[in-house]
Amino acid sequence: MTHSLWFRFVAAFMVVIVVAVGAIYVFVSQNIATLIEDFQETTQGFQFDQMQTILASHYYVHRGWEGVQSVVEEKSSVLGQHIIVADVEGMVIADSQGERLGEAYNGESQGRPLTTLFGEGEHVGTLYLEPDPSVEPYLPTLQELMESMNRFLLIGGLLAIGLALILTFLLSRRVSSPIQALATTAGQLGRGDLSRRVEVTDKGEIGELAQAFNSMATNLEQAEQLRRNLVADVAHELRTPLSNLQGYLEAIRDEVMQPDAATIRALSEEAALLARLVDELQELSLAEAGELKLVYQAEDVVALVKQTATPWESQAAVKEITLSLDLPDRLPPVNVDWQRISQVLHNLLENAVAHTGRGGRITIAAARKGDWVEVCVEDTGEGIPAEDLPNVFERFYRVDKSRARATGGSGLGLTIAKRLVEAHGGRIDAQSILGRGSRFSFSLPIAG
Repeated sequence: MTHSLWFRFVAAFMVVIVVAVGAIYVFVSQNIATLIEDFQETTQGFQFDQMQTILASHYYVHRGWEGVQSVVEEKSSVLGQHIIVADVEGMVIADSQGERLGEAYNGESQGRPLTTLFGEGEHVGTLYLEPDPSVEPYLPTLQELMESMNRFLLIGGLLAIGLALILTFLLSRRVSSPIQALATTAGQLGRGDLSRRVEVTDKGEIGELAQAFNSMATNLEQAEQLRRNLVADVAHELRTPLSNLQGYLEAIRDEVMQPDAATIRALSEEAALLARLVDELQELSLAEAGELKLVYQAEDVVALVKQTATPWESQAAVKEITLSLDLPDRLPPVNVDWQRISQVLHNLLENAVAHTGRGGRITIAAARKGDWVEVCVEDTGEGIPAEDLPNVFERFYRVDKSRARATGGSGLGLTIAKRLVEAHGGRIDAQSILGRGSRFSFSLPIAG
């Protein structure tokens, strides 16, 4: 628990809150103490001035100190002070406690505050004031007031800490719960349940993290599905030639067939098909991993197209397909690997010849399109349904599943073509109208 994000949030916030409240308490308490001390000094000075005025007035009215004891006792109960009045000779003539009457008193030597009394312009006595604990003051003492204020500050600080603790608990739960949900879902994904997603309710950074997580989970699920499809497709593709090989070998072993030239040729064709499939899978894996070695050179696209198309003229003629070239005299050079781009064009031509019926036409064209050189292979074949067109570059994808073997292809030609074009920084596209033909084109950047 101590390592959880929620606990760390609460602990961090509580440390900040306690330090802040403690600092406020110390600052306010010290300032209140200073203000109270200043107020106490001001009050004491005011009391001196008040008593001095009262005693001077009494002396003036009575022409002496007669009856001053009753005045001192009355004011002592109001002010909460021990009041002593001494005459000019230092003899106590009034004591609010009545303990020192008639005694010599030198309060200054004892550190007690004093003030000189004047009557009719001359020194007539000395006033001494000091706190009297035996007298109940009319108002609370300043010390009691300061203790009361400190107590209220302490209670208020504790209440603030408690309230802050509750709010911190709620807010930290709100912040940490989406992260906890992400951690739980990540654990489920790690255990193989790739269908799990996080509910996105936050619109801030946590919400963006949840969306990124869901996107990652979707990609993982798609990648896993593609992996499963790949394994199933490879197994399916390998099954037919392996079954054929096994059938031929069993027939020879059981002496049903003789290992003559025709049988050996059939075995060789099946083995060649297996070898081609393995080679194409290896090439595709290298291209998808970005580890395909390419030798870039500035090449003439017109020459490349002519050289690649020449071997296909005889195959097209066998099917009575017209193969024509629509090429300009000159095109800007492109920085490519000749062998790999020739392979792209070879795969597109193989696909076009396989899906174009007798008497059809295949046209290879090339042209400059802005900063790109576009090469296209257009046929008048059977075409591709619109719902299948987005998937034609997926591995082992065939539009007509029932004709998987009729075309003789592995189902990887267009996928490899796409990866090779993209490895050159180009793009490939397919357009088709069902029953009227297809147009496959790829574009390569002009050499800078």
